[in-house]
Amino acid sequence: MKRKVKFYNNIKSCIEFILSFLLLILVIPIIMLACIAIVIEIRANPFYTQERVGLNGRIFKIYKLRSMYIDAEKDGHKWASENDDRITKVGGIIRNTRIDELPQLVNILKRDMSFIGPRPERPEFVKEFLKDIPDFNDRLVVKPGITGWAQVNGGYSLTPKEKLVLDKYYIENEGVKLDLLILLKTIIVVFTGDGAR
Repeated sequence: MKRKVKFYNNIKSCIEFILSFLLLILVIPIIMLACIAIVIEIRANPFYTQERVGLNGRIFKIYKLRSMYIDAEKDGHKWASENDDRITKVGGIIRNTRIDELPQLVNILKRDMSFIGPRPERPEFVKEFLKDIPDFNDRLVVKPGITGWAQVNGGYSLTPKEKLVLDKYYIENEGVKLDLLILLKTIIVVFTGDGAR
């Protein structure tokens, strides 16, 4: 079983590299329009990077479009909440449509991420979660993804423990069928805006 999963992951990685390159070319106009809207609204760099915990605990920088005000974390780090007042008007739109995640195609090209896998968390959050959930790092045995089983089954509304259960389900059942199901559910989420914050 492990050999089959390893073979699948190797094929998946090759396909994702090519697909992410092609998609990046296609979505550049969308990213540029979003960038212009962000700059007009808040006069700030429309791109930002953030440290995340990836495969085997390796820290990497994730790329996103800015959806919050510059001083969003002046009082310390915290999860996005429903009707979060740190989110800009443009930010609300690009978060609902998941446009803010498009720069992560670069993370796939760099092999930091996959299209599908457990959503990568920030190091400071992981440190907090581990206090109450000792096996939280079990989700780090696969590459993190732009979307995943937890994202299409609750996303932000889930507790860290609930996310871990869903991430473990994905890891244990990883394969073509589950990836295609997640992809289909992701498309539905994008068009409905369900679970966005």
